[in-house]
Amino acid sequence: MNDAVEFLIRLLRTPSLSGQEAAAVQVMVAQMAAFGWEAFVDESGSAVGQVGTDGPLVVLLGHIDTVPGEIPVRIEDGKLYGRGAVDAKGPLATFVWAARRAEQAGTLGCRLVIIGATEEEAASSRGAHAARDRYRPDFCVIGEPSGWDRITLGYKGRLLVHYRYQQPVAHSAGEQRAAPEQMVDFWRAIEQYCQHLNAGRSRLFEQLIPSLRRVHSDSDGINEWVEATIGFRLPPGVEPSTLAETLQTLAGAAHLSFEGACPAFQSPRTTPLASAFVRAIRQHGGQPAFLHKTGTADMNVVGPVWQCPIVAYGPGDSRLDHTPDEHIVLHEYEHAIAVLADVLAQLR
Repeated sequence: MNDAVEFLIRLLRTPSLSGQEAAAVQVMVAQMAAFGWEAFVDESGSAVGQVGTDGPLVVLLGHIDTVPGEIPVRIEDGKLYGRGAVDAKGPLATFVWAARRAEQAGTLGCRLVIIGATEEEAASSRGAHAARDRYRPDFCVIGEPSGWDRITLGYKGRLLVHYRYQQPVAHSAGEQRAAPEQMVDFWRAIEQYCQHLNAGRSRLFEQLIPSLRRVHSDSDGINEWVEATIGFRLPPGVEPSTLAETLQTLAGAAHLSFEGACPAFQSPRTTPLASAFVRAIRQHGGQPAFLHKTGTADMNVVGPVWQCPIVAYGPGDSRLDHTPDEHIVLHEYEHAIAVLADVLAQLR
């Protein structure tokens, strides 16, 4: 077992739920400090490592937090299982070891900042917001699973909506619609709105997608109420504030509150950074392709502000994100390290 795999196993064995990342952050900081890099914990609780003294500033921004769900860490048939193996400790470990490989080979021609950011899985993206305000890089790579031979150029936006409707209790045989029925009417109105907006849009990346996350209703004998949380994945051209206004109209007398708003973001495929990845993937025998993801990532936070060439890259199958079968194929992890090391050698 090589050092890169051992490091990823240590990260996976150290729980790091959003808001509880401190122990895993220390694992990452200790490893980077052992390389002789400047390594520290920043004001957001994120792990930061810095290496290189000349050339353009490159930020490798991954996230160290995970969603809940314990998966025993183990290697079976060349696959490493564990919560965060794909999303996104695998890509984050790729950053660390690609930088180390380029440094040892003497090919690192840029200044690197490597960040294991906190609270990406929460609505706050605390680590990414701190990085956004601190740095102004020339290039940025976001640590998310794309597959070793794929490059992600864009992510959809997000809006979380918390719904609450309350009314006096009425007899179930009466004409008044119950509070849960009012919420169902709202959900149906959302579905109709999205179907109308999505007409003629064949790609998922171009569609407004709602998801009903939670519903709860109750009564104290005097009043009855219903609460729900609805998530939206926003395509380019749909702004969170505009959608919020529409939803408020559809909700009628219900109270809405909003969280985690961010617009979609896309980067062009003609940047020097994207071209460097294409060359490196081909050099290692892959057939590069570009992706647009239907989820949201820290690219949505930093991309609009930094306005630099930016992609997301990392080993792993994103269909395994948040699942009980989350694992990374070890030879893909090794390929990704080699590709990214070659990319870093080209950014001068």
